[in-house]
Amino acid sequence: MKTLREAGELKDKQVLLRVDFDIPVSDKGQIEEAFRIKKQKETLDYLVDHGAKVVMVAHISDESVGQSFSALMPQLHILLGYEVNFLKTAPEIGLYLENYAGPALLDNVRQNDGEKKNDPEFAKQLAVGFDLYVNNAFAVCHRDHASVSAVAKLLPSYAGFIIEEEVAHLSGIINSPKEGKVIVIGGAKAESKIPVIKNFLGKADKILIGGVVANDILKERGMDIGASIADENSKELLAGLDLNSPVLILPKDFVISETKILDIGPETEKEYSEILGGASMIIWNGPMGMFEKPDFAHGTKVVAEAMVASKAKKIIGGGDTITAVDGLGLLGKFDFVSTGGGAMLAFLAGEKLPGLEALEYYN
Repeated sequence: MKTLREAGELKDKQVLLRVDFDIPVSDKGQIEEAFRIKKQKETLDYLVDHGAKVVMVAHISDESVGQSFSALMPQLHILLGYEVNFLKTAPEIGLYLENYAGPALLDNVRQNDGEKKNDPEFAKQLAVGFDLYVNNAFAVCHRDHASVSAVAKLLPSYAGFIIEEEVAHLSGIINSPKEGKVIVIGGAKAESKIPVIKNFLGKADKILIGGVVANDILKERGMDIGASIADENSKELLAGLDLNSPVLILPKDFVISETKILDIGPETEKEYSEILGGASMIIWNGPMGMFEKPDFAHGTKVVAEAMVASKAKKIIGGGDTITAVDGLGLLGKFDFVSTGGGAMLAFLAGEKLPGLEALEYYN
């Protein structure tokens, strides 16, 4: 995998830059979590400072802004530190490059059906006029989409600083010694988290479980979880996992409301805190409970504070986890914050990511 630092002379080179701007937006149109946008600045600054002509492509899924960046451009100017020009459709890119006036952003690339289909023809539209392609969006590397995969086959392609950093940290987790390694898995989306549990069952000292994922395992163990949320296909997903492994640590008590498990209880908080206190490496993805509601946020708070107090190397990822930790004012206390949710989990599960394959990472 070639990185941006290996791209050579960049002055006047026309660069297609895949970024990750899929951020939550309030009902009033305000960007609620700017972490991902700010993380893009290092790569963008490097390209601009070296005289490159940059057009960014990204997607946004938030319905409150009509899945468009149009209304967010003034906020993006502030967060990125540039007057960023707005391009509505891919055919506008060629003319803009001829009359380049600073960094530009193409509107939501997923508005074109060819993006999710990894359509070669749409990839050609994106690639026209560019000298090279830089992928700086690790968060979408598990997607086999045109702006992630197909376009990389049409241009000399490089990994941006975010991907370079993510791969270094996450591969370091996989390759680090088992002793002292603690994995913390919470939240929902068992289909992406159970493969991580399976992959690390023999590679970690302890795996602490919370959230809906804990409900899935407890239900499969035969516990009555009442009206608690559980994944419909959890039985299939959990097949082959040793549910009674001593590595797998599950909640012993809970905060319950209307027969629903909504957070871990104080006994579990204490046990998890003690385990985290003795760790040498901690990886966390997913809150312990329904942290969005104050009555059910305590477990996530205690776990986050225990990690911060630990002398272990601490790595977190996932949108909900970042939001929860940021809300506690603790984000800066972690050694590395992954921009990837699903991509981070897929990488840790040992899967090959299409975006990294396109950059020849696995060669």
